[in-house]
Amino acid sequence: MSGFQTEMSRRQLLTMIGTAAGSAAMYNAMTSLGFAQESPYSGPINLEGDPNGASVLVLGAGLAGMTAALELRNAGYTVQILEYREKAGGRCWTLRGGDKYVELGGFEQDVKFAEGNYINPGPWRIPHHHYGVLDYCKRLGVKLEPFMQVNYNAYLHRTDAFDGKPQRFREIDADYRGHVSELLAKVVDQNGLDEVVTAEDAQLLLDSLKTYGVLDDNYAYVKSEDTSEFRGWEKDPGGGVDGKPVPSEPLSMSDILQSRLWSNLVTGSSIDHQGTMFQPVGGMDMIAQGFEKVVGDLITYNAKVTKIDQSDSGVTVTYVDSNGTEGEMTASADYCICTIPFSILGQIEHNFSGPMTGIINSMPYAGSIKFGLEFKRRFWEQDEHIYGGISYTNLPISQISYPSNDYFSDGPGVLLGGYSWGATAYQFNALPPEERVAKAVEYGAQIHPQYTEEFSNGVSVSWHRVPWVLGCYGLWADKETQYATAAAMDGRTLMAGEHISYLPAWQEGAILSALDAITRLHAHVVGA
Repeated sequence: MSGFQTEMSRRQLLTMIGTAAGSAAMYNAMTSLGFAQESPYSGPINLEGDPNGASVLVLGAGLAGMTAALELRNAGYTVQILEYREKAGGRCWTLRGGDKYVELGGFEQDVKFAEGNYINPGPWRIPHHHYGVLDYCKRLGVKLEPFMQVNYNAYLHRTDAFDGKPQRFREIDADYRGHVSELLAKVVDQNGLDEVVTAEDAQLLLDSLKTYGVLDDNYAYVKSEDTSEFRGWEKDPGGGVDGKPVPSEPLSMSDILQSRLWSNLVTGSSIDHQGTMFQPVGGMDMIAQGFEKVVGDLITYNAKVTKIDQSDSGVTVTYVDSNGTEGEMTASADYCICTIPFSILGQIEHNFSGPMTGIINSMPYAGSIKFGLEFKRRFWEQDEHIYGGISYTNLPISQISYPSNDYFSDGPGVLLGGYSWGATAYQFNALPPEERVAKAVEYGAQIHPQYTEEFSNGVSVSWHRVPWVLGCYGLWADKETQYATAAAMDGRTLMAGEHISYLPAWQEGAILSALDAITRLHAHVVGA
C-alpha cells in the first residue's frame, strides 16, 4: 500500500458510497454525518398567551389556510376563511366519477370514472418523514395506506433503447449494480485504491461488493442462480418434475450504459421518495375533508378576493361571488394570513409594501400536467403482475403510476397515465383536453399495448390552466435575498403556503409555513 494517503475525507467517502451504492446509501451516510435533515415538525403547536379577542382573516382554504385557522381558533382568535372554490383543499384535490372540471379557457371535462376510482391531480403521495402532514392525518382521523413508489416489476423504457421494448426495473437495476460492482472490485483487487483505503478496508470493500453486486468468487457478475434471484429467471422455479429454474442472461454493461435506463434507478432513493410512503384511503382530498370537518364552519366558499386593503388598525378584504353573481362584499379583521398563491395574488389589488409587491410579481409558477386514464380492467396486474409503483419513459408522458389500492379488483381501474413538467407540459397545454388524453393513450400503448383495446375514458389537468393557482408551485427568482422579505410580516399580513417554505410543492411545506406564520403572529399579538 502506498503511504501517500491512508484516510479518506468525508467528501471522498460520500462520493465513493454514492457511486457504488446509489443515492439511498449516500443519503443515509449524509444523515449520520449531519449533512441531511428531515422535517422539523416536532408535534402539535402550543400558542400560549391570551390574544384578547384578536381576529384573523385567512385567505385560502388550502392546507396552509386551514392549518392556520384550526390552530388560531384553538388559541382563542376569531377566525374567518375566504375560499375561491366551492370546496376546501386548494391543490390537495381529487377527481372522481361525476365531477366536472372547468379549466382556464372554458374547457370542460366530465369525469366518467367508475365508482371508487379517482385521480389526484395535485399531491399524490406523502413521504414518511413529513411528520406534520402525518400528524394532522392522525389527529383528523384521515386513514392512510402505503403508496408504492418503487416497484421492481415495473418498467424502464426509452424509445431509443432495446428497440423500444420496455425492460423490467429489476433487470436494469441488478445488472447495473452488478457490473459497477465488478468494475470497482477489479480496481480494488489490482490495488487501484491503495491511496485511499487501507489493506484491511480494501478486503472488506471486496467482500461487500461481492455481496452487493452478487459477484462470483472471481468478482465477476455473470449468469447464475444467484444473479437470477435479483434480476429474475429465464424460467421461474416451479413444482414437480419440471420445476427446476433456468437462470437468465444479464444484459451487457455497454447495452445498459447506452440505453440510459440507469437514469431512473435512483428516483425512489431520494429522501422524499424513500419507503414507506403513504396516501389517504379514497383520495388525497380526504386530508382536506378532514380539516373541513373541523374548520368548515369558518369558511366562506365561492369567495373571489378582488382587493386587500391594510391600515394601521386592521385588514379589509373585498370579494365577490366566484360564480359571477354581482355585488361586492367585505370582510375585516385585525390581521391576515394570506395563502393565495403569488401567481393569483399578483392579479389582486392590494397595498402591500414595495418589496413584497416586487416579490409577488416576480414569482412564476412551475407547469406540469397529469393524466387520469381509466381502463376496462386492471391489465397491468392481470397480464404483467405490476402492483403499484411507477414505470419511467422518455416519451412525453414521462411516467406511468399504477394504483396502490384495490389490488386484484375486478372491473375498471385508473392509472396515472402521465406526469410531465417543463416544456413538455407547455406543449400539452396548447391542446384541448380530449386531444391531450388521446396523446397519453397513444404514448402509453408503446409500453402497454393493452392500452388500445382496454382504454375507457380519461381526464387531464394542465396546472397552468387551473384557475385558482395557474401553476404547480412557486419558483423563486432569487430565494437567497427575497425569502426573508416574503416571510416577514408586511403591515398586518403574513404570507403562508408551500411557496413560503423550503419544501416547495409539498403539503408539508404548506403546513410548516402556516405554523411558522401563526407562531410569529401570536408572538406579535401577545407582545403588543
